[in-house]
Amino acid sequence: MTANELLSVKQRFGIIGNTEALNSALEVAIRVAPTDLSVLVTGESGVGKEFFPKIIHDFSARKHNKYIPVNCGAIPEGTIDSELFGHEKGSFTGAIESRKGYFEEADGGTIFLDEVGELPISTQVRLLRVLQTGEFMRVGSTKVQKTNVRVVAATNNDLMRAIAEGRFREDLYYRLNTVPIAVPPLRERKGDIYILFRKFASDVATQYRMPAINLDESARALLENYHWRGNIRQLKNVAEQISAVEQSRDITADILRRYLPDEVYTTHPMMGDAQREYEDMNTERELLYKILFDMRNDINELKRMMSRAMAGEEREPMPTPPPHREVVGLLPEASHTSAHRFEGSETVEFIDDEQPRELSKEDAQRAQIMRALRNNNFRRKDAARELFISERTLYRRMKALGIDEE
Repeated sequence: MTANELLSVKQRFGIIGNTEALNSALEVAIRVAPTDLSVLVTGESGVGKEFFPKIIHDFSARKHNKYIPVNCGAIPEGTIDSELFGHEKGSFTGAIESRKGYFEEADGGTIFLDEVGELPISTQVRLLRVLQTGEFMRVGSTKVQKTNVRVVAATNNDLMRAIAEGRFREDLYYRLNTVPIAVPPLRERKGDIYILFRKFASDVATQYRMPAINLDESARALLENYHWRGNIRQLKNVAEQISAVEQSRDITADILRRYLPDEVYTTHPMMGDAQREYEDMNTERELLYKILFDMRNDINELKRMMSRAMAGEEREPMPTPPPHREVVGLLPEASHTSAHRFEGSETVEFIDDEQPRELSKEDAQRAQIMRALRNNNFRRKDAARELFISERTLYRRMKALGIDEE
């Protein structure tokens, strides 16, 4: 594949970077696409594994048929078989009608099983049968059905370790791993880190109508030599946090360092468990920063309206901002607050029409999650994108906060 052809693929799918390991992974995906071989994409959480199944599907003969991505880690164990293979009416409580599963819906197309290492053993048996024979049965049915589906799977877990611990079937591993694609972690793509950071900072600046942040030489050196345990997802999160919190648009190493947690470095190629712990620890901070984003937007909008009104351009009375978006004790300092100070806040005080009241961090996060879910008609994937977190992290956070999907 020529350099121009590879560049065209990157532009088409929004992939940024030019390191050798990334280019090699992309070339393998394009070469294997015309076949029907199963592909296993491996890499740490946050490296962008989800791009590769899309590339494989779009460069295959199946591109005009369905492409269905499934996050196996976000589906409860009790319903995963029904989601994948369908069910018959009355097969379990709540099954008021028959339903097709993803393998039936994707017949003739491609199904992407993200976080395949999270599948329960019973589901792994069913999946192995589909890969071997193309046959499956709906939950509660004795009728064997056929499907012609290309399977691409991805995981951030060490599957060989999972096999040794009895959590993953060895025969399924070799079925899925016909063609392996290893996506490099961000720390092995040092030449791409600064480019990615600038892209994320520019996106935030455009979305929230603010000047983009700039890194000086010391900050850039720190950025490029950091371990990035959370990979691209962490880099994006840091760019968004700095853009939201810092008043100065010129970022030094001292400022940047406040947003980079101290870490115990490891050279282990797959850090699935550690990655999940990292996501859980940062979910609270991510949601609180999202609240701050929204508040800054409201304040900027009120300032613009005030300016227009004072200039005689706005004669209608200004609307009162929603009560739950104004924060006492935080707004006056928002432009000077560091990441440490914001992360350490235990309560956020909201103004009511009657009198002030205090909400805990959990209350504030619950309200923010519910708002994002309602804004997106309770579609978890879209709500997670609005909150700047992964769908799996949103699902776990909803469980922890006792939020039921409507």
